[in-house]
Amino acid sequence: MTVIWFKKNTLVHLIGSSLLLVSLLSYAFNTNSQLAILPEEVTNNAVSHVVVNNEHYLLSFSGLSVDKNYQGVHNKAFAYSVKKNQWQSISPVPLSSENLKLTNNLVGRLASVATAINDTAYIFGGYTVAKDHTEVSIADVYSYSLSTDSYKLLSPMPVPVDDSVALTYQEKYIYLVSGWHNSGNVNLVQMYHTQTNEWQQATPFPGKPVFGHAGGIVDNKMLVCDGVAIKVHENARRTYQDEAACYLGVIDNKNPSNIDWHIIKHPTNNARYRMAALGLADSKEVVFIGGSDNPYNYNGIGYNGSPSTPNSEIWQFDLTSQQWHISHSKTSTMDHRGLLQLNGELLTIGGMAIRQQVLNSINKYPVK
Repeated sequence: MTVIWFKKNTLVHLIGSSLLLVSLLSYAFNTNSQLAILPEEVTNNAVSHVVVNNEHYLLSFSGLSVDKNYQGVHNKAFAYSVKKNQWQSISPVPLSSENLKLTNNLVGRLASVATAINDTAYIFGGYTVAKDHTEVSIADVYSYSLSTDSYKLLSPMPVPVDDSVALTYQEKYIYLVSGWHNSGNVNLVQMYHTQTNEWQQATPFPGKPVFGHAGGIVDNKMLVCDGVAIKVHENARRTYQDEAACYLGVIDNKNPSNIDWHIIKHPTNNARYRMAALGLADSKEVVFIGGSDNPYNYNGIGYNGSPSTPNSEIWQFDLTSQQWHISHSKTSTMDHRGLLQLNGELLTIGGMAIRQQVLNSINKYPVK
């Protein structure tokens, strides 16, 4: 394994005014956070937080480079040592031989989702992008061990999805809620048992099937909000429509595949796409950060042709009082695949800032 270390406040020399802007934006985010920058800019990356031998690490898997085209889709992975405040390159995310045939040997993926249980990260799906813009949803599921820098191929998803939401329950079940499958959204809630390496279908998602939504879980309660649905027309091609909707799912403690879903009043009635979200066990809240109110293709340009801009809103839903609290961050980011918590602070890794600039920073967000 080749290890590349990047120290705090180190700027990468970039050529060209637009690339310089990327570097300055990332440096500005990093200066605020005092955390080391990534080895390179990345967005739409799957992220997770693992604890190995009592030390904390943040992980980034696959995603999109500053190029923001099909050639910028990659399978690179990076690990951040909290103790050392340093990043290192780790082995890239593999692709099974079966899926290599489906994708004509494309290995880079967008819209994967990751989570972790103790010292093990789990990476689900994503999609590949070909030169002709063909996209293939990937069924591959991997566990990753930082101790050995190795991936293990697990049982594939019954229905391959990308741009989904992964939620962990009782440190053994992982739910994949809705998401995109090749040519459309699915309303499935696919439940993976990490101890038996088996899948089963849980109670379906009750809202419109969506992709690019976000959610978090606390104890046996999961909250899922927004995303993009498909709108079908009588005499025209289908379009993508943002969906302002939140659903609370209560997992049956005796039967984890049984979820009792309820509608939750939306905090703003203005949907957001690719927010970062996380359930906070201590405060019994689910927090949603950033995203954009203009759904977009992977390059950050909206499906309506207008450039998308990130949002600074922070939504906090109190699961006890069933009330929302809205605040704002000093930074605005979008294009996230997850939200992490470390030492009482919430973090995103990479993503997009204003003007669809791809970041190489760990970004902090205040939550009260």
